[in-house]
Amino acid sequence: MRSEAFDFLSNLNTLWAIILGAVLATAGGLAAFFIEGWIERHRRERSAALFFGETLCTLQIILEFAADARGIGDPYGPVTMRMLRFARREIEIYERNRENLFWLNDVALRARIHTLVLRLTMPLEGIFDTSREISELEFRLKSLPQSDPAAREELARDIAQLRERRDEGFGFVMETTKLLKAPIDALEPLAHQSFSTLVTVARQ
Repeated sequence: MRSEAFDFLSNLNTLWAIILGAVLATAGGLAAFFIEGWIERHRRERSAALFFGETLCTLQIILEFAADARGIGDPYGPVTMRMLRFARREIEIYERNRENLFWLNDVALRARIHTLVLRLTMPLEGIFDTSREISELEFRLKSLPQSDPAAREELARDIAQLRERRDEGFGFVMETTKLLKAPIDALEPLAHQSFSTLVTVARQ
């Protein structure tokens, strides 16, 4: 009986060792899984912060250049309009990668970024639309005979209203551009990079 009891205890110890080993292996696997997931989420968040930080910073620089160009010569000449088209392309890049915005854990930051991009998109489209309308009306105005002053005056009034609307749209774009700095600054610690370097290089 003593031998049997000893064998039983020995087998019990072996069983507990197996169970303990299985528990530790499972716990280790789960820990490794969660750690790996945390590292991957952190990597994706950093990558997203880097992308959106650089995109917003580039957008800010381009729009500031557009404001500078607007103050020289024709306010909405080829240089200014080209800069605005470049800005629209940056927004298109943002739109193509917008799903990566969800890798940022800060919900408020995500909402702020997307809202600002929308606030830039609408007036930019308005500037392009009104510029086309102005060009068409100016062409029609040149085609009208001098003997029809009433029609010419009406067209000139429409052109003036469109120009005023375009100026208001540009002003709204520039006011929104000033707000880009806050989310850019908020993205810097997540991206582990200072985006002010881009501004410095662009301004040289």
